[in-house]
Amino acid sequence: MIKLRFDPLTLKKFRRFREIKRGYYSLLIMLFLLFAAMFAELWINSRPLMVKYEGQYFFPTYGSIIPGTEFGLDYPSETKYRELLKKFEGQNENWALMPLIPYNAVETHSIEGEYPPYPPNAKLKHYLGTDTIGRDIVARLVYGFRICIFFSLLVLVFSYAIGIIMGCAMGFLGGKFDMIMQRIIEIWSNIPVLYIIIVIASIVTPNFWIMVTLAVIFGWHPITYYMRAVTYKEKAREYVQAARSLGASPMRIILKQIMPNTLSVVVTFAPFAIAGGITMITALDYLGFGLPAPTPSWGELLSQGQKNLDDYWIVWSVIVFMISVLVMVTFIGEAVREAFDPKKFTVYK
Repeated sequence: MIKLRFDPLTLKKFRRFREIKRGYYSLLIMLFLLFAAMFAELWINSRPLMVKYEGQYFFPTYGSIIPGTEFGLDYPSETKYRELLKKFEGQNENWALMPLIPYNAVETHSIEGEYPPYPPNAKLKHYLGTDTIGRDIVARLVYGFRICIFFSLLVLVFSYAIGIIMGCAMGFLGGKFDMIMQRIIEIWSNIPVLYIIIVIASIVTPNFWIMVTLAVIFGWHPITYYMRAVTYKEKAREYVQAARSLGASPMRIILKQIMPNTLSVVVTFAPFAIAGGITMITALDYLGFGLPAPTPSWGELLSQGQKNLDDYWIVWSVIVFMISVLVMVTFIGEAVREAFDPKKFTVYK
C-alpha cells in the first residue's frame, strides 16, 4: 500500500493554510460546489432518479432514453416525466422520484396565460425564477458553473504544462535558446487574445474543446517568465551542481531537482489563473462569441439580465453567484500564496 509522506516544511505550509480561515473555508465551499456540479443531474434534472412501473425499476438519470411507450404513453419519443407523474397520481404501485429541482438547463417551461420570464416561485420549484424563454435559472447557473470551472481547470493544466516546460528549459539552457524564446513570447504576449478568439468564433461555431484549445494556445506564456526566473536561481544552487557532478542528464535535473523546488510558484498562481479562465469564458458568452445556444452560460444570463433590468432576478442571481465564486477563488489564492511564502519558513544566515 502506497503512503503519502510529506516533509516537515510541507506540513508547516498546510498548517499555515488552515490557519488562514477565509481561504480554508473558501476551499471547502468550492470543493462542495464542484462536487455538487459534477453530479448536478442527481438534484437538477427533468429526468427522475428512479421510476417504479408495474413492478419494474428504471433509472433514467444516467441511463439511456426511455420512450413514453415503455410506461404506457402514446408516443415513442423520450418520456415527459412530469406528465408521467400526473398519470401516477393516486397509484401506490407506480411512482417516480424526481430531483429537488425537476428541470434541466435547456428545458423551457410555460405557464398558461403568462409569458416568461417568470419570477421566483417555490410552488413551481423555480426558486430563482426563469429566464426570458422559461428556462430555470438555478439549473442554468449550476450547469453553467460546471462548464466554467472545468474550462478553467483544463486551460490551467494544459497551459501551465506548456509554460512550465518552456520556462524551465529557457532558464536551464539559457544562451541563444533563451534569447529566441523571449522574443517569441514577447510577440505572442502582444497578440490581442480576446479579439483573435472573437474573429475565429465568427468564422466557425465554437464548441467547448475549441474554446479550450484557443485559450491554451494564447494563454501558456505568462507562467514562463516566473519559471524561467526561478530556474535561473535554482540551477546555481549546490544540489543542482551535485546532481551534475554525479552525471545526471539535463532532463533529469529539470524534472527531478528543479521542478519540485519551483512548485510554490505554480501553486500560488493557479487560483488566480482559474479566476481568469472563469471571467474569460463568461465575457465571451456575454458578447455572443462563446459557446453556442442553448449551452448554459453565465455570460448569456448576464446578457439577458442587462436587456431585461425590470426582471431583477435574472441579473442579480448570476451577479451574486459569479462574484461569490470569484471572491472565494481569490481568498484561496491569497491563502495559498501566504502559506507557501518561503520567507515564513526560511532562515537566512
